[in-house]
Amino acid sequence: EVQLLESGGGLVQTGGSLRVSCAASGLAFGDYTIGWFRQAPGKEREREVVSCISNVDGRIVYADSVKGRFTLSSDNAKNTVYLQMNNLNPEDTAVYYCAASAVWGRGCPIEYFGFWGQGTQVTVSS
Repeated sequence: EVQLLESGGGLVQTGGSLRVSCAASGLAFGDYTIGWFRQAPGKEREREVVSCISNVDGRIVYADSVKGRFTLSSDNAKNTVYLQMNNLNPEDTAVYYCAASAVWGRGCPIEYFGFWGQGTQVTVSS
């Protein structure tokens, strides 16, 4: 059974930093693309991509809204992906979800991701 377990969310002030983690089990981690998506308050039908990484060749994609502030990394030995989030602002407030895809897609298309974690809340106060 594939499991994705997010951790590290919390409350932070504007300009602060957080690191969220995604620990994966039940899959060949090195063969997968791992993505982070987020769902903001009041946008229950909209889950937007934040970033994703191919564990096959290390390709990384970032959404324009987080470029230069967020950094995605993967530790294949620990089957864990880390999203370091710096210079956070209230617009980053959302539930952050980790997801896994067996294929790489340009722009991290959400429909490629068949396995999902339960999400972790990130709240940025102004």
